[in-house]
Amino acid sequence: MTSTETAGADAARPTTRLGFNTRVSFTAGEAGRGLRDGIELFRAAEELGYQSGWAYQRHFDNYLSSPLPFFAAAGQHTSRITFGSAVIPMRYQEPILLAEAAGTTDLLTGGRLQLAFSSGSDTWDDVFGAVDTDARTEGQRRLRRFLAGVSGEVLHTVTEHRPPGPPVGTELRVTPHSPGLRERIWYGSGHVDSAVNAARLGLRLITGTILRGLAEGETFGEYQARLIGEYRAAWTATHGTPPPPVAVSASVLPGPTGELRETYAAYDLERRTYGPAASRPQGALPPIRLAELPAGFAMSPVYHGDPDAVAAAVLADPGISVADELVLFLPPAFGLDQNIRLITDLATTVAPALGWTPADPT
Repeated sequence: MTSTETAGADAARPTTRLGFNTRVSFTAGEAGRGLRDGIELFRAAEELGYQSGWAYQRHFDNYLSSPLPFFAAAGQHTSRITFGSAVIPMRYQEPILLAEAAGTTDLLTGGRLQLAFSSGSDTWDDVFGAVDTDARTEGQRRLRRFLAGVSGEVLHTVTEHRPPGPPVGTELRVTPHSPGLRERIWYGSGHVDSAVNAARLGLRLITGTILRGLAEGETFGEYQARLIGEYRAAWTATHGTPPPPVAVSASVLPGPTGELRETYAAYDLERRTYGPAASRPQGALPPIRLAELPAGFAMSPVYHGDPDAVAAAVLADPGISVADELVLFLPPAFGLDQNIRLITDLATTVAPALGWTPADPT
């Protein structure tokens, strides 16, 4: 067996953490209500024993665009659940300002921040401004600068006094500094190469519903398992320590009633038709068709139906079965009541079959 095969042949393991991923969506003109509903969703999940809640960042649409102030607010209404960004594209972030905001948010939430990043794309260059290099290179540069900031590294030593600035010799670091935040930085990987790079940078791994780089004949789950295995192998080789827990975002929709099963089947059909832009709140940007996804990209399946059948399908999924944390991807157009019903059904039907136990409410 080759090293790559060994890395991908990870043993199945129990789900030790349960989370959800929301876009904090809203219909046109109802952003305030959508944000408040998002906080209520985190409260409900915490009561159910969920260990984590994740929010997706999306610019110029009917979804959450600025996760950190949202997490800071949600932190004042919860006491235990962690807050993850899945993901923040670094291409358009000012890294030092982001490090300051991250430190502030982490301290306000009692060290519950779990920030996940990607490199990003050039989609919004006309708004944020173009750069002299490609989006991935720029995103990685900004990510490294951000990591230096949250690590408490010296960013600059003053060489010239500029009143009312600090005196010569002053070492400038990001403040406020939140100890431990650097160890809770993740990378949202959709390709083996980026997963390996994340391991070498000492970043945790979350992988989800869109991947690229599948080998011919390889299923989505098989590739995801291989990606996770390569990450773990690279972590151990680089750091000489066991790798941290890995999270997988997936569409797992158990339907205890016939009506729910029909709703989830309709969502699956919409997603297979429109791809990742399926299930849009009223007023959101028009979707792309699945056929318009870039070449080499693949989308995860939606597991829906009777809870027992869904549990069996999830247990048989090679990618989910080797992860430590299952993060439920919530259909973006679902309202608060639908989302609470879904996270409740997942926690009470499928998740226990995966080996999960709710967090202690104390």
